[in-house]
Amino acid sequence: MLTINVAVLLAVIIVVRLRLRRRTEARSRNDEQVTVLIVLVFGVLVAPTAFGQGVADVVGQFATGLTEAGR
Repeated sequence: MLTINVAVLLAVIIVVRLRLRRRTEARSRNDEQVTVLIVLVFGVLVAPTAFGQGVADVVGQFATGLTEAGR
């Protein structure tokens, strides 16, 4: 039996939407809203995983470094 991880499926959809769309084509407001919704759902699904926690730690360290560098 084949199982599909929803987070992996959303990651593939995000890549396809962002990479395969023609560059010269203007994005509609609806297209942007759908992309944002997909990315938000992906973030919610990935956040509780070990990978999501690692990404959150790296981003937090980066933000702390930028804050300290600005002082």
